[in-house]
Amino acid sequence: MLGLMVMAFGIAMMIRAELGGAPWDVLHLGLTMQFGLTVGTWSIIMGAIVLGVSALLTKIWPKLGAFLNMLFLGIFIDLCLWMISTPVNSYLQYLMLGIGIILIGYGIGIYIAPRCGAGPRDSLMLALQERTGWKVQYVRGTMEVIVLTVGWLMGGKVFIGTVLFCFGIGSVVGITMPQCQKLFDFIMKRGNVDENINEGSIRTYHHDGIG
Repeated sequence: MLGLMVMAFGIAMMIRAELGGAPWDVLHLGLTMQFGLTVGTWSIIMGAIVLGVSALLTKIWPKLGAFLNMLFLGIFIDLCLWMISTPVNSYLQYLMLGIGIILIGYGIGIYIAPRCGAGPRDSLMLALQERTGWKVQYVRGTMEVIVLTVGWLMGGKVFIGTVLFCFGIGSVVGITMPQCQKLFDFIMKRGNVDENINEGSIRTYHHDGIG
């Protein structure tokens, strides 16, 4: 859930920077312009479709985390968009854009690390990576370009932020995913050691209650 909130905040920052959204958000904005509903609502709808395609490719029923991502990411996006406003200073807009891209990368890494199931878009990314054998940044980059094209044709705003995201998110995710996974594994391993009396250190003040 923390990962979803971080990613949603990053997505909202990119949208509010008004320098061009991420490809999926260009698509969601285009759908909003064509058919109404909120950006978050379209995120949920498209997530359900993509999750179905991922399940067909992997022949594996999605984990709980994938469904939580599909639902709560859209809710968090609308909430964050309500909370964030566009800066009046152009420098702050670019700063917001950069921070937004980094937050999206770390949000992806945080929620994938517990292995509760990747979200719809990342499930598709991982499924395609397994099928093609490509590096994650190449798979992610290809996905973003295709989605961007469709979103632009539907009227979604494309600008420098979109270009930076398209060619940068793959590298960002390639860095953040291993970092977050390593940190999560360390925390879990440390927790198991501390809770296991056979593996933990002996405490000199420990007693069994027998006088």
